[in-house]
Amino acid sequence: MPKDNPIRVALVDDQLLVRSGFRMLINSQADLEVVAEASNGREAISSLALASSDVILMDVRMPEMNGIETTEHLLAGKTKDVPGPKIIVLTTFDLDEYALSAIRAGASGFLLKDTPPEELLDSIRTVHRGDAVIAPSTTRRLLDHVAPMLRSTTLPDSAHVKAVESLTRREHEVFSLIANGRSNPEIATALFLSEATVKTHVGHILAKLSARDRVQAVVIAYETGIVTP
Repeated sequence: MPKDNPIRVALVDDQLLVRSGFRMLINSQADLEVVAEASNGREAISSLALASSDVILMDVRMPEMNGIETTEHLLAGKTKDVPGPKIIVLTTFDLDEYALSAIRAGASGFLLKDTPPEELLDSIRTVHRGDAVIAPSTTRRLLDHVAPMLRSTTLPDSAHVKAVESLTRREHEVFSLIANGRSNPEIATALFLSEATVKTHVGHILAKLSARDRVQAVVIAYETGIVTP
């Protein structure tokens, strides 16, 4: 990515030291730039600069308004065509059900606050691309952990179940591979398709599932039993 068109990153965390560390790390990269910061959810939802950023790093546990509520506010009314910023929630707990709630509210994944710097930077780029590998390994570990709960709360005639049933045979194959963390090139190789064809199938699948991105589709796969740990 050219230096004059960096990925615009926003930081939402109630700890100044945490924000400062992330800011220095992110601004050290030619293709990334911190464009906005907020110390709590209320500040975040009132910031125009934050709302227009590409990727937001969001602390999931904050006073006044937590990361779940803030994610819901920032993504309210957003669609696949007008998606708004991508949100990565940050937590200190590997199996944090707050993080799961934020993902279900529209976040594109979550990271631990002590994630190695290179993994954090790669995750920002991955989430910004949107069509790469679904999420960091921590997100899959969380989904594996809560999979029984996700399935137990999904009714047989729910909208998600009906949406999955509406997929064509080929779409179902692609959906299963998305749910197992495969990227578009990997899916193309596995199914002997072109990447362009896979991208078209992925677009149709997300539309049928009313999913904002691949991570939302993976949550639906866990809810409906397409993926089992």
